[in-house]
Formats: sequence, structure tokens, C-alpha cells
Amino acid sequence: MIDLKATIRKTKTTGQVNKLRSSGFIPAILYGGSKENLNISLKKIILRDIIKTESFKSKVFNLDIDGKLEKALPRDVSFDAVSDEPIHIDFMRVVKGSRIILEIPVKFINAEKSPGLKKGGVLNIVRRKVELKCPAESIPEEIVVDLDNSEIGTSIKISSVKLPENIVPTITGRDFVIATVASPTIVVEPVKAEEAVEGEASAEGIAEESEATEEGKEKSAKLSDDKSKDKSTKTFEDKKKDESGDKGKSAIKEKESKKK
Repeated sequence: MIDLKATIRKTKTTGQVNKLRSSGFIPAILYGGSKENLNISLKKIILRDIIKTESFKSKVFNLDIDGKLEKALPRDVSFDAVSDEPIHIDFMRVVKGSRIILEIPVKFINAEKSPGLKKGGVLNIVRRKVELKCPAESIPEEIVVDLDNSEIGTSIKISSVKLPENIVPTITGRDFVIATVASPTIVVEPVKAEEAVEGEASAEGIAEESEATEEGKEKSAKLSDDKSKDKSTKTFEDKKKDESGDKGKSAIKEKESKKK
């Protein structure tokens, strides 16, 4: 149990409270039980790291208020909206014999001994805190869940967790799940923008190349057609020339024969 030194504060106005905060103190109140409420203050430097722990609201502290000890449990912490610094704490007196309802954090151990996790399974945490009804004298700091021998598909329920004596969950009537060892999931990575652009560019390049190939084929086909046309035209003209030449030669021969 941690001891915290506190002092009675007599601040009444907002200005006085702000001055107290600026001097490095956190205003607080202690209430509950048969005693009267007490306005107190604690040094911020002592509480700064303790407040950040997950189990802060489930720990019982010994408040040393000007030499008098009071067992108290933090119930609420107010934070500044801008700086996120603690600006007020509510403490509740812990009265012997009373029972308190608290949210206790869950701690998982022996993950390295879990066959399911070794095979690539995933620990799916359903509840990070469990609400319990506890005696004021024995409040657990955490609920321990042992993952040893847990296979893929295992559901860890509240009935499989060993709770301290006289401590029970507030949820009754059903065996609720705290965590499961789920099958590994395959994540498909999204295509990066650069890769998508490169893919589009390559696709466009292939399209342009195919278009150029088709165009080349058309041009070569046209050239071959033109050449064949030229050849046929030349052949026809050559035939005409040959025929006219032959006629001329025969006419000359007839003339020479007549002269003889």
C-alpha cells in the first residue's frame, strides 16, 4: 500500500484554487463513511506518474493528512482540457467490512507458452477490465489470465480465471468471454499510388505499342497493294508496247516485200 502525504486546504474561491494549482498542488476531496468530507491537496510531482497507471483507480492508498492516516480509494480524476494535467481528485474512504464495486484491469501472462499464438494466432481481447465486487480490505490490483496451453479457437471465460476469495464479478447469470485466441488473418496490402500510376502508364504504353503495330501492318499492307498494282499496270503497258512494236515490224516487212 502506497502512502501519500496530503494537507487540509482552506481554499474557498476559484482564484484561491487556481493559485494552489499554480504552486504545484492538486486539490482533492475525501468523502464517505461516517466522517465528514475533507478538502485536501496533494503535491502534483508525487501523483503525476501514479495517475497514469492503469490500476490507479483500483488501488487503496494511505493518505497521511497532517499526521492522521486514512485509507482511501481514488474514484475520479479531472484533467485540464488543454494541458491534460490532473486538476482534481475524488477519494473515497475505505471502511472496514464494506464491499466496493471496481473495474479491475486484466493482465495476460505466458503468451510465449501458447501453442495457438506460436502458430500465428491472434489474441483478441474482449475485456481489458472486469467489474468486480470486492471487500474493502482485499482489492486486487489486477486479474491474471494464463495463456499457457491455449490453442487457436480457445475462448477464455470468467469461469476459467481464478479470482481471490470473496471477490465476484458483478455480471451474473452468464459465463462471459474475456479474450479469445483467433485464427490468423491474411491482410491484402492496398496497391500504392505510385505502383498504380506505373501500372496505368505501362498499360497505356502497351496500348500505344499495339496501336503502332496495327498502324505499321496497315501501312505495309497498303505498300504491298500499291506495288502489286504498279506491277500489273506496268505489265499491261509493256504488253501494249510489245504489240505495237510487233505490228510496226510486220508493216515494214510487207513494204519491203512489195518493193522486191
